[in-house]
Amino acid sequence: MSTSVKAPVLRRKKPLRLRAGSAALTTITWVITLGFFFPVAWMVFTSFKTEKAAATFPPTFVTELTLDNFTKVLDRGFGDYLLNSLMASLGSTLIVLVLAIPAAYALSIRPIFKATDALFFFISTRFMPIAAAIIPIYLLLQTMGLLDNISALSVLYVGMNLPLAVWMMRSFFSEVPLEIVEAAQIDGAKFFTELFRVVMPLVAPGIAAAGLICFIFSWNEYFLANLLTSTYARTTPPFLGSFVDGRGQFLAVLSAAATLAVLPVVIAGWAAQKRLVRGLAMGAIK
Repeated sequence: MSTSVKAPVLRRKKPLRLRAGSAALTTITWVITLGFFFPVAWMVFTSFKTEKAAATFPPTFVTELTLDNFTKVLDRGFGDYLLNSLMASLGSTLIVLVLAIPAAYALSIRPIFKATDALFFFISTRFMPIAAAIIPIYLLLQTMGLLDNISALSVLYVGMNLPLAVWMMRSFFSEVPLEIVEAAQIDGAKFFTELFRVVMPLVAPGIAAAGLICFIFSWNEYFLANLLTSTYARTTPPFLGSFVDGRGQFLAVLSAAATLAVLPVVIAGWAAQKRLVRGLAMGAIK
């Protein structure tokens, strides 16, 4: 009876040059990440400082912390501005998705006549800066009595984000194998069944990514919200600008307001992070 002894498997160590390069790349990545994260962390830290401590130079790291800044922000009606931002951002994002999904589907899986021209038309609407069109937009809304109106602001956000959503989702739909669509058609699936029960579950991460990006763009929009609203439809970005006036910059209160303003976006991004990462990766590699 013979026994066989397995020879030990020797793992080859990476050359010193490769290990040094990997360590350097990791270090650079961490430095860049911390560089992007530090301003946000400093904003949150400043929101708990007193106004005097926030204005000191050089800045202080050890100081008294307080919640009075958040109280001042809420006392200035922050909840109303936050509600307006939510209504404008969520409403416009939902309308964008309702319009962009069938448009992207028609431009990819069921290509229409001269689809390339249609795509160019969509993206050409973003060529002109919004500042060049603000006067006719203002006069039109003034004539229709829609200034300081949250519904009119939402419609403008739809026009701003729709081309981007169509282009993004077209790349997502283009990844769906045509064999799956043809099999559904052979089985007798109608158009809406084919779209909502066959294709959309496959591109759900991409739809979530496009929706989240449109929501963020609407949430952060300042130019239109500042010029076309005054009281009733004022959103969060112009509200943040009100903390800088002729008396100076109230950094602690402004940091508290900005911290509260970014929370909805952070929560939405955290809740959809898996779909967001997968969705943004769709269309990158064919």
